[in-house]
Amino acid sequence: MKEQELIPNLFRTEYRKIVSVLCRLFGMAHIEIAEDIVSDTFLAATELWSTKGVPENPTAWLYTVAKNKTKNYLKRDSLFQQKLSPEIQYHTANTEEFELDLSVKNIGDSQLAMIFTVCNPQISTESQVALALNLLCGFGIQEIADAYLTNKEVVYKRLNRAKEKLKELNISIKQPSMNEINLRMDNVLTTLYLLFSEGYYSTAQNITLRRDFCTEAMRLVHLLTAHEITNLPKVNALLSLMCFHASRFDARSGQNGETILYQDQDESLWNGALIDQGKYYLGLSAAGNQFSKYHLEAGIAYWHTHKEDTLEKWTQILQLYNNLLIVEYSPIVALNRTFALAKVNGKPAAIAEAEKLKLTDNHFYYSLLGNLYTDIDNELALQHYKQALAMAISNADKLTISRHIQELGL
Repeated sequence: MKEQELIPNLFRTEYRKIVSVLCRLFGMAHIEIAEDIVSDTFLAATELWSTKGVPENPTAWLYTVAKNKTKNYLKRDSLFQQKLSPEIQYHTANTEEFELDLSVKNIGDSQLAMIFTVCNPQISTESQVALALNLLCGFGIQEIADAYLTNKEVVYKRLNRAKEKLKELNISIKQPSMNEINLRMDNVLTTLYLLFSEGYYSTAQNITLRRDFCTEAMRLVHLLTAHEITNLPKVNALLSLMCFHASRFDARSGQNGETILYQDQDESLWNGALIDQGKYYLGLSAAGNQFSKYHLEAGIAYWHTHKEDTLEKWTQILQLYNNLLIVEYSPIVALNRTFALAKVNGKPAAIAEAEKLKLTDNHFYYSLLGNLYTDIDNELALQHYKQALAMAISNADKLTISRHIQELGL
């Protein structure tokens, strides 16, 4: 890997690990100190590696420098040591003997503790996702701003408000107890689900699929499955759902960046290994008596890995959507259901159900109606597609809708 690519790549993979360990050591009240130490470590790498060359083991170099910078900070700032909890003071009292634990186990434990700290229901959902991207995934403020079509100042304020709230609540960063897991797991899974969803369908203007967001969401859910206390059926169901969706990434985009709809995808581009992983985790999710919306969504995604257009397949998908709407109603889920309804009961029935939703502020609503009216009333289909095109934000969506308009031949 070239030097100009190496440091950004290491920043993405190692920054979050070292920050998690330091945050767990120092506490949420001193999160900026943790971030400064890690940022200084990467700044040193940028300066030294450009003149002296990349070390044989770049990751080990970063860990050594981070350990030394932490030790030096503790040595020169006795006031900071006094602010730490008695337990941490005990470990850092003799800075000559102090050793920052960057073992694989401690990094994993620290990241798990950080997940439950960041996904606190007392801060807004958008702040939880932003904090997750920043602290758990290593995304910079500019990257987060670009993803959400906003500016750095907005993201910076959002992150600061969330951090200040967590400090105000005096949240400790520690391994979650069973009670905390029971109370907060739904919130954690919602945040990771939203993180994956933002990657799966990005709101950024010129990119629909952000694989890096999806990969990070999957990594964090994998982390939950790796710890016995958080390896729950609904966690496995969410991971199964993500695997099934990720298996079709390569088939979702065309040469010009347009979105390729499910029925037009090249099945040979689907990732069989990820489909098998999805089946594996779906099987694990069946253990015990827990049942969640993720089980239903994983089931829908599973049937979408069968390309054959059979009545059995669409009947199963329709039934899963029916149950999902009972468990947790969502207008978008209801809209998605109408496609399966069309396959089972025909387009007229689906049109009647779709139009009841009146989602007139959503371009997907008009795009779906355009699809449903095609070959029934092509003039009306064209009107709906034109409305969808006028409302679409991403270039990928505009290209896809434009292609459908051309296919109408009007």
